Amino acid sequence: MGSGDRLKKRIQLWKKALVHFALCFIMGFFTGFAPMSSVSLFTSRNAEALRTKFIDSAAVANRSLMAELKPLVGSSSNHDLRQLIVVTTTRSGDWWQDALLRRMAETLRLVPQPVLWVIVQASSDADTEATAEVLRNTGVMYRHLAFKENLTNAAAEEDDHQRNLALSHIERHRLTGIVHFAELSNVYDLQFFQELRNIEVFGAWPMAMVSANRKRVVVDGPICNSSNVILGWISEDLSNAKFSLSNDLIMKSTEETIKAKPSKINISGFAFNSSILWDPERWGRSISVPDTSQDSIRFVQEVMLEDETKMKGIPADCSKIMLWRLHVHER
Repeated sequence: MGSGDRLKKRIQLWKKALVHFALCFIMGFFTGFAPMSSVSLFTSRNAEALRTKFIDSAAVANRSLMAELKPLVGSSSNHDLRQLIVVTTTRSGDWWQDALLRRMAETLRLVPQPVLWVIVQASSDADTEATAEVLRNTGVMYRHLAFKENLTNAAAEEDDHQRNLALSHIERHRLTGIVHFAELSNVYDLQFFQELRNIEVFGAWPMAMVSANRKRVVVDGPICNSSNVILGWISEDLSNAKFSLSNDLIMKSTEETIKAKPSKINISGFAFNSSILWDPERWGRSISVPDTSQDSIRFVQEVMLEDETKMKGIPADCSKIMLWRLHVHER
């Protein structure tokens, strides 16, 4: 074999080596861009779990005094389900208030969001800071309002003053939703809050007022038909009753006990769309004579009782008690 043949054979070997190297490099390059299916599935699943956990934790951490309520955009079918519920409560210095505050917090934690809890309390109350500490650990979106007025009026008037402060805050910040005035001593069926989201303008319901010391149960509220149209109002002592709330109560009630229209509705017995505070014309209320009394509660109740056609009775047939108010007496 001559030197020319050996050179030619050596060049062919180098060409084969270069071709093999190029093929291996190309295969390795494209294989690196094609992830394994099992690895991808596992990674995606864990990444999603971590992302969800982070979002949930952040949401709880930001449910504070300065939490902003962003408008919810969606289809009309999701509107009722995502309607904001604004629950307002007042605080006094009574010895049992701390326990009731914590119980209310536990109740609102179980309600599907969005829910905003507005708590009003006198800043002179020594428990103001303690209340703030409790609220920070509830996991419920809240706003804690403290006022400095030194009122010497009756307790009922002071409660109305605190509620008017809450309504002023709601109006100033345009917190659009369904407003419910809750007593800390109230006990709820959780379905009650979903029923609130079905209210468009005004809503009312029968509620039971229970006094353990007197062994007395009084049902107060509307009577309505299957279309949730209110037929009248009752206030019945059912301490010894053994009948259902709907048909039996209507049959038992006489013309004297059924009122066409009450002079005033129990503060926890109604709810309303908060936009009535700053846009009453939207709901058919004339504002030719502006209200300068700053008594928003009285204004809302007047609007409700003026036109009951805008008021919806809940739940269906008004046949179920979903709210109990416990009368707690100081020892």
